[in-house]
Amino acid sequence: MNEAIQNTKLRTAIIGAGKMGAIHAKVYNQLPQSDLVAIVDIDAEKARRLADQYHCLATTDCEEILDKVDAVTIATPTVTHMKLAKIFIKKKIAVLIEKPLAANVREGRKIVALAKKNGSVVAVGHSERCNPVVQAIKRLDIKPKFIEANRISPYPFRSTDVGVVLDVMIHDIDIILSLAASKISKVDAVGVNVVENREDICNARIVFDNGCIANITASRLALKTERKVRVFSQQAYLSVDYLRKSGIIIKADPNINVLKWIKDHKETGGFDLTSVNWPDLLHIEQLDIDDKEPIRLEQEAFLQAITDRTSMPEVSAQEGLAALECAQKILTSVRKHKWKEKIGDDM
Repeated sequence: MNEAIQNTKLRTAIIGAGKMGAIHAKVYNQLPQSDLVAIVDIDAEKARRLADQYHCLATTDCEEILDKVDAVTIATPTVTHMKLAKIFIKKKIAVLIEKPLAANVREGRKIVALAKKNGSVVAVGHSERCNPVVQAIKRLDIKPKFIEANRISPYPFRSTDVGVVLDVMIHDIDIILSLAASKISKVDAVGVNVVENREDICNARIVFDNGCIANITASRLALKTERKVRVFSQQAYLSVDYLRKSGIIIKADPNINVLKWIKDHKETGGFDLTSVNWPDLLHIEQLDIDDKEPIRLEQEAFLQAITDRTSMPEVSAQEGLAALECAQKILTSVRKHKWKEKIGDDM
């Protein structure tokens, strides 16, 4: 890393002038520690339009900006991630790659190995990890026993080069891996392709070595948008809504002695259970949530990791690879459980 950037703004650039690239450009332009200097896209007109908004360079060639940047965000189709990341990592330029890390595990491992070899900071844009709700769960330090996640929405009517697992479910995979904090022992999944050539709907059940079990459902063919997760643990029950940025925590701890007393008197027949109002025995509170923009938090952590090598990005390349490896296990299970219609079967 160039020593000059320790005490100055980091020169940043966006690779990909599509929707996500535009979002990242807007945030980079707002951050005091960032100097947005370039937009790169294979479509020269798209690059120019976005660059004009921020009065910076527009180009179609990544090579043209190698001596002009300290950090880049890659927001291009997944199949291009490894090829583009390689260009910058080899020059020891920090890279934030939009999720998923790569198109497959093999390419993801190459990116991680390349980053390690060159000592480059590589982050992955799992921005949902920076969702205020997820940040709030993280502060609770819950040890989950069961996690249920649902991420469904209507058909997006946008081009995508991946199925619903890598496009949508990958968010919850990353979050669940961070919460479970254990190796995966088993994965079972089923997926159905309806509109696209790849799966549009998928359900996966993940069993971890520490006994935690996760059940994840993702769909891009639903009638409504829903992004919810429930976490069961011995400490508490959590129910959170990513879209509404809200959640509740339910605990029985404050009244554990009362519960024991009721149980003991029930067994002796000396207590009327109809007088018990279960919610009154629970401690219910709203999750304490700081309403901060996820991508801003993501980029701040990324830039901090560049100037202070003792810091880490919100989601590292290794964590992005772990999510990708889990997604691959799910896709392998989907293919294994794929059914074939019998000829002449009217059912």
